[in-house]
Amino acid sequence: MTTPGRLPASYPSDSGGGANLADILERVLDKGVVIAGDIRINLLDIELLTIKLRLVVASVDRAKEMGIDWWESDPALSSRAHRDELASENAELRRRLTELEERTS
Repeated sequence: MTTPGRLPASYPSDSGGGANLADILERVLDKGVVIAGDIRINLLDIELLTIKLRLVVASVDRAKEMGIDWWESDPALSSRAHRDELASENAELRRRLTELEERTS
């Protein structure tokens, strides 16, 4: 019995040992792929708009090896970053409150 959307293990791969989608995806995530491009819109030699596109496709481990880990400090993507942001805000508010109490006494 097979799971919907999956081929049985005995199913032959593409003709002549070609890489299947899982092999290709594994290679891409292991090595990483960078896609870069610029779009420029000019009118009479005056640049009106420039859009720079950069896309990196890699596994999380590979991205960390390359020094890419911005999602760990983004409160919208990481519960730890959200807690850290709240703790920092709380500490700042406590500091300001203590400062105000000292001024009034």
